[in-house]
Amino acid sequence: MNSRKLLSETRRTFPATKAHCQQPSRILIVDFTSPSWASTCSVLSEALENTLCLVCGLAGPCRVPLLSLYVVQPQKECLLPFTQVKENFARIQACISELRSLPAEGCFPQGGNGVVQAVQDGLQQFKQYSRHAAAGGSTNSSVEITIFTSQSSKEMVKQMEKKLKDVDLVSLRRIQVIEILKRDFLEPEGVEQCVPAEEHSSSDIAILGMDIDVQTVEDNVISLEMLFKTWLHDYGTEREQLHLLLPSGGFSHAAAPKSTIMCLKCDLQERLLDPALLSGTADGTARAGYPSSLWHVAAWPATGLHKLRVVKALKSEGVCESVLYGLPFIIKPTSCWQLDWDELETNQQSFHALCHSLLKRKWMLLAKHEPQNTSPNWNTVVHSYYIIVPSDSATLLVKAVAIRELLLPSTFPALLAEHPERVCGPIESALNSLEVEVAYNPLHLKSNLYKYLKSSLYKPPHRQPTQPREQRPERHQPKQTQSRAKAAVAPLLMASSPLQTFRPAAARRHSCEHSPLPKE
Repeated sequence: MNSRKLLSETRRTFPATKAHCQQPSRILIVDFTSPSWASTCSVLSEALENTLCLVCGLAGPCRVPLLSLYVVQPQKECLLPFTQVKENFARIQACISELRSLPAEGCFPQGGNGVVQAVQDGLQQFKQYSRHAAAGGSTNSSVEITIFTSQSSKEMVKQMEKKLKDVDLVSLRRIQVIEILKRDFLEPEGVEQCVPAEEHSSSDIAILGMDIDVQTVEDNVISLEMLFKTWLHDYGTEREQLHLLLPSGGFSHAAAPKSTIMCLKCDLQERLLDPALLSGTADGTARAGYPSSLWHVAAWPATGLHKLRVVKALKSEGVCESVLYGLPFIIKPTSCWQLDWDELETNQQSFHALCHSLLKRKWMLLAKHEPQNTSPNWNTVVHSYYIIVPSDSATLLVKAVAIRELLLPSTFPALLAEHPERVCGPIESALNSLEVEVAYNPLHLKSNLYKYLKSSLYKPPHRQPTQPREQRPERHQPKQTQSRAKAAVAPLLMASSPLQTFRPAAARRHSCEHSPLPKE
């Protein structure tokens, strides 16, 4: 995934208000006016379906609370009005099936008008939905818009700059313009493409007092899936999540006293999803829905400020892998918007210096977790300890490390220096037959988890048994009244009619030949 700067200077803007520990709602706009969208439509739909089955299958707070989907061909059409993602996978799956069936050969005139209209309509619909939700006691005050197109992202940004001047953008947190690039060559059938897992960067374009991310991505399932999975990260930036406490290290007598500490303000980011939070998986469901235990650094989302006090340094070669446990977390310098710019910059530079020094010394850090609750009810405080590992990037990795009470006795017999040839020969032959890779890439392995989640989450619509004609009650209301109940909000002036929300795919003349059932 690549990105490029479209303006000579970029500007960081800080929002005036933030939702408290709340994920933004999502508006997805798919631009079908570009040529040769048949293959792109297929991989985009598969990547979106894969990500949303994870969202629906994860226990705990929903990471994508609301979703709305628009297509532009060339006029905008709302395939899915704002819908709560959890408990609605069947409806979302039906919408994705309709997305697959759309004409996708670029037979429409290009231009940014339809996309801008979809942005305006989505914002108006979100404002109305938020008004209804606030009346019911729930709040969701921010929304992000993601636009997929094969047109020039530079031209699309210019269109938005012209036509969004008079639109209320208070609730809009960010716009992403994703320009999808075609592959230079086609991979053989059945061969899955391998792309770097972490090539995710963006350029922020400051227009209209807000930021627009412009990115380019290849049109394959893995690249698009990794982009959609960024929705699963914690987007709360109203405060830092971790304080990393280091000794001051003064060298002169005039330096600060020994009690003075250096505090690096950091954020925590998940590296992996916890399999125990996926409903019905083989790893067990006993922990699903439960808060993180005493031995874990953070749950999702971060519920409070964590403090890790560094107690000593360790040689990297002196840490045994068998005493590390639990899911890893990535530590980054904080991006908390409440800190002033100078403090953010100084904090980031200090963090980078720490990463560089640890890497140069080949050190790890041993840190003690400071208790969050100092209530008098806690007669005894149980401390947990963590190992902080540097890398060649500007991040640190933190994992829980075993303590005396948890460690079990083990015996490790010494390895013999020599072995009989009759034993070594078959073993060497077996090892020589294995394919050797330079590095492990998790994108090479599939466990059928998506297929399992889709089948377990899919709930076919309930059909009532048919009654004889003479026993059927008379209908005093027209059929259109029942169809209107499908819309999440009342029809808007700019929004398409809810009667068009779920059209039969067979009604389209130029529909792609895709099965309405989910595919893996």
